[in-house]
Amino acid sequence: MKAAVLVIDMVKDTFLEDDPYPITPQALAIVPCINAVCTRARGLGFPVIFACDSFLAEDFIFKGKMKPHSLRGTDGSLVHEGLSQEPGDVYLPKRRFSAFFKTDLDQTLRAWEVDSVLVCGIATNFCVLATALDAICNDFKTVIVEDATAAHSAKVHAQTLDLYRKNPLFPLLRVLPAAEAF
Repeated sequence: MKAAVLVIDMVKDTFLEDDPYPITPQALAIVPCINAVCTRARGLGFPVIFACDSFLAEDFIFKGKMKPHSLRGTDGSLVHEGLSQEPGDVYLPKRRFSAFFKTDLDQTLRAWEVDSVLVCGIATNFCVLATALDAICNDFKTVIVEDATAAHSAKVHAQTLDLYRKNPLFPLLRVLPAAEAF
């Protein structure tokens, strides 16, 4: 197995102190686990990819109730400083939920001979899930790292993961704690 770690949307705009999002406390809580997963991956020679929201102000998804955030070219779209980052890590701007949608992620992973991805970050029920399902659709074995992912509430996080714990794609799609992910 050659894996890559995909860290989804752990960007500065998620961690605003003066106007926090409902997910902010849960996102802060998973930072140490994400850092541990990334450190272990780097030690094994596996790539770490930070897939970051990088929207345009007039993006389609802001035509609903979602307020503009993580705008391309702003500090808010950069990886939060609490996450360990090393030379050689990859930064992948994305304009939609999945890190695979309209990016070259699948080609990059194939060039590196990666066959598996470990998905960390936020939000379990949106971008993490969309990335995990697209990874499967692109023929990568996938682990959603349960203690390195979060949603806006612990209940929604648990309910989303419970849908995929026992699934017909097992063992291609698994939900595992960080200690069992490698």
